[in-house]
Amino acid sequence: MSASELNDAIDDTNFPQAHILSRGRNNSVCSTSSTSGTSSLADPRVVAAHEETGSSAGMGMGATAAALTSDEIVPSVPNRPRLILKSTTSIPENNDGHENCTFHHDLELDHKPPTREALLPDMARSYRLLLGGLGENPDRQGLIKTPERAAKAMLYFTKGYDQNLEDVLNGAVFDEDHDEMVVVKDIEMFSMCEHHLVPFYGKVSIGYLPCNKILGLSKLARIVEIFSRRLQVQERLTKQIAVAVTQAVQPAGVAVVVEGVHMCMVMRGVQKINSKTVTSTMLGVFRDDPKTREEFLNLVNSK
Repeated sequence: MSASELNDAIDDTNFPQAHILSRGRNNSVCSTSSTSGTSSLADPRVVAAHEETGSSAGMGMGATAAALTSDEIVPSVPNRPRLILKSTTSIPENNDGHENCTFHHDLELDHKPPTREALLPDMARSYRLLLGGLGENPDRQGLIKTPERAAKAMLYFTKGYDQNLEDVLNGAVFDEDHDEMVVVKDIEMFSMCEHHLVPFYGKVSIGYLPCNKILGLSKLARIVEIFSRRLQVQERLTKQIAVAVTQAVQPAGVAVVVEGVHMCMVMRGVQKINSKTVTSTMLGVFRDDPKTREEFLNLVNSK
């Protein structure tokens, strides 16, 4: 998967057109999808033979294909079947002037302005109107600079919109002959509920089974930051983290558990101060193999 395809898939935060391809247990090799959403497993020598002979030389092509018997074709098979994301939609060639736009993160949101700081004046004016709507005097000493402060804070709370997986990874994917479980747990997470614009916070635990590629440990925490620093719901956040790890290292499986406290349930509404929300996403062998899933959950819940 190219860098642009990877970012396009990751920035589509609702993932309506992506699904997980589970590898067969025969360790067959699956390639990533092309722009038309199809995969190819053909041996390159067969493809080359087809191009040389052309459609008008069907008999010649048949002879070439017969010469390359199945015994001669030896595909490169990894030690463990990998988990691959496949997109079912094509990448448009004409982006209507947004070829370099990096803000196509959600289906419902528009493109990014030259800098997010350009949003500050409009956001500050909006906060000033909000203060006035609450019956406050925006010009009193304690509130004079509040609209600008609040605008800057909101930009920080949502800074994940400015980040993408390629930049965060920064090449920290390494070839390593390791196929045992890797778990990083209790990663602190802060996010904003998209329904009420109040915070929710908690911890994230991530596990994956490598296929000869490992990810720098700090990058798992940075992946959490990309997607938590946005307007979110916890269910979607959990899946986005799992999909990002999958796209980063194509492991045999990924497991993510998020435990969160939602202020929209604590300081308003039902006001249940001790309630916690737990969500999980299991991909690949973590979904298919109960023993692998149990091992991960035991490691996460151990003190």
